[in-house]
Amino acid sequence: MSIDSGNWRSEELHEECGVFGIYGNDELAPAYACYNGLLALQHRGQESCGIAVNDRGVIKGHKNMGLVSEVFNNETLDELNGQMAISHVRYSTAGGSVRENSQPLVMRYVKGTLAIAHNGNLTNAYEIRKELERRGAIFQTTIDSEVIAYLIARERIHADSVEDAVAKTMKQIDGAYSLLVMSPKKLIAARDPHGFRPLCMGRLGNSVVFASESCALAACGAEFVRDIEPGEIIIADENGVRSMKVQLSRPCRKSLCIFEYIYFARTDSVIDGISVYEARKEAGRILAREFPVEADVVIGVPESGIDAAIGYSEASGIPYEKGIVKNGYIGRTFIKPTQKERAKSVKLKLNPLRSALEGKRVVVIDDSIVRGTTCDRIVRMLRNAGAKEVHLRISSPPFIWPCFYGTDIPSRGELIAVKHTIDEICALTGADTLGFLPPDKLCEMLGQEQAGICDACFSGVYPTKIPSKMLEGKERGGLELN
Repeated sequence: MSIDSGNWRSEELHEECGVFGIYGNDELAPAYACYNGLLALQHRGQESCGIAVNDRGVIKGHKNMGLVSEVFNNETLDELNGQMAISHVRYSTAGGSVRENSQPLVMRYVKGTLAIAHNGNLTNAYEIRKELERRGAIFQTTIDSEVIAYLIARERIHADSVEDAVAKTMKQIDGAYSLLVMSPKKLIAARDPHGFRPLCMGRLGNSVVFASESCALAACGAEFVRDIEPGEIIIADENGVRSMKVQLSRPCRKSLCIFEYIYFARTDSVIDGISVYEARKEAGRILAREFPVEADVVIGVPESGIDAAIGYSEASGIPYEKGIVKNGYIGRTFIKPTQKERAKSVKLKLNPLRSALEGKRVVVIDDSIVRGTTCDRIVRMLRNAGAKEVHLRISSPPFIWPCFYGTDIPSRGELIAVKHTIDEICALTGADTLGFLPPDKLCEMLGQEQAGICDACFSGVYPTKIPSKMLEGKERGGLELN
């Protein structure tokens, strides 16, 4: 029985986007800082990108479909003069893949101009949008970021400040959002009360910098200061930098998406005080202890499987080798319309090193199995390269529930672990053995007893209420909500 269906891209998990912003002065070039930051965040979204700058109260921007290096050049960046800027890279999990949905959004309203960049998904966006439309609101996009922008603009009419409008908006929206808001005089960063998505702050000379990941701070030469706390709003303006906390009527527990550590974040990032690299290595060590096997070599599937493979090697004593080479320049050309072309594109993107594999018992580490549309190809590729045995280890638990907070985990009916046991999945992949990271080891992976994470895609326990509209087509049952 084959599980070779779908395409390479559909098996990979994707995260909504990444944000980067800077409040500087006349001597800095915020657009170039944003460009460097977006390059470092490109892994978080490859469909569209944009930069909006504020030049003494006048906000303008440039955005388009494509990679950062495709959308921007020296000419476009030189035209984006200003003293502060926000920027965005996007992968669409909510809303279509069209230019109108690219960010930052720049809106003009009675109080002036507002620009917004948002990472995450709201769970109550549909209800809010319908209510606003019934009151006459006209939306230009299909993304929930515009809902946030509309609410902020509406609240700003009566609020004393932009930050107060943001705080009032945060009391109305549910779900995941790391948010950058730029008004004519201020740059504001906000993180949802659960902290689903990462957001940090840095310093670049006299400038304040905000980014989805710390690796983007380093890319523009900024020094990491700290992570923004769940439910916190940071305001940067001519008076300096200050913080305020949003007090909600309902309790919220910290729920950072665990897949930031497993897959989404770049290896050199540190999120909420925890090194992504060390977390992935620890996942590999746990796999070695939980699923030991006699083997000759340990390899990782590029890129996120490599760190876990190093950890597996350290704990097991089995040598680590670079067994698979990734073509880093294939870009998006691997998205092909036919199955024949898709199968060929896998060979273009990944290629085995026969000298490291031939005649050997191989442990191969990958970060996840979602639909199961590519893991059998990887196993077959290794066997064709001469591997005598292939032992598959996965540095995350099995996916059995969809995500509603900005990760494109599909409906339950598409998840292979819902339809098959681990032994059946092993047989379908063609591997000799298969082991997943146990769900109860996730906190251990992070080196903490209680890490404040969201693992709903593994457990089915969601930190927020999930409206019935979002459940449509997800083939759900037995849902637990906290």
